[in-house]
Amino acid sequence: ENDRLKIEEVIVKLDDQKKDALQKTWEKVTVDFGSIFSTLLPGTNAKLEKVSENVIDGLEVKVAFSGVWKASLSELSGGQRSLVALSLILALLRFKPAPFYILDEVDAALDLSHTQNIGIMLKTHFKNSQFVVVSLKEGMFNNANVIFRTQFIDGMSTVRRTIPAGAANRDEEEVERSTSSKGKSKRSRKGTSGTGGRKVLTATNRR
Repeated sequence: ENDRLKIEEVIVKLDDQKKDALQKTWEKVTVDFGSIFSTLLPGTNAKLEKVSENVIDGLEVKVAFSGVWKASLSELSGGQRSLVALSLILALLRFKPAPFYILDEVDAALDLSHTQNIGIMLKTHFKNSQFVVVSLKEGMFNNANVIFRTQFIDGMSTVRRTIPAGAANRDEEEVERSTSSKGKSKRSRKGTSGTGGRKVLTATNRR
């Protein structure tokens, strides 16, 4: 009987710890979920709403446009649902961040403006993580530190590495830079620098 009582006490204690952990996770994730979604789709909001007073009973995804909360996610378009899913996954990752992520054509169902917002969101919310992003859309790379472009030329795959103007990171590889409005010819420069702990958004454009 004493052993049984001790086991029951441990079970109750573990249940309380589980509920406390879920509560803290929900409080953090729902805030990041709304912040990330509003960055990807300006003028919107999102949250994880408890179905009852106890978070362990479940959560529902709620989305609002211009302050009006939708009754169901079925009212959203396919692209909007893709942004909701991406926002929720990234919000969960924000709770326990990793140093490195790979995103493979997450913008396939999105238009150009939403694609650009993904790059802005990654730069804003994941400053201490490195991303390798594969995309066919130019708008994804506006906030990239390094871009690798792959092309099929004369029966062979070729890779060209460039660093966009204004990117903070430099290394020892040669970098092709096209000059701006004065129409000067392209030139190559060399430089050395580490990442310095900052996020490196590396993008690959496959053609």
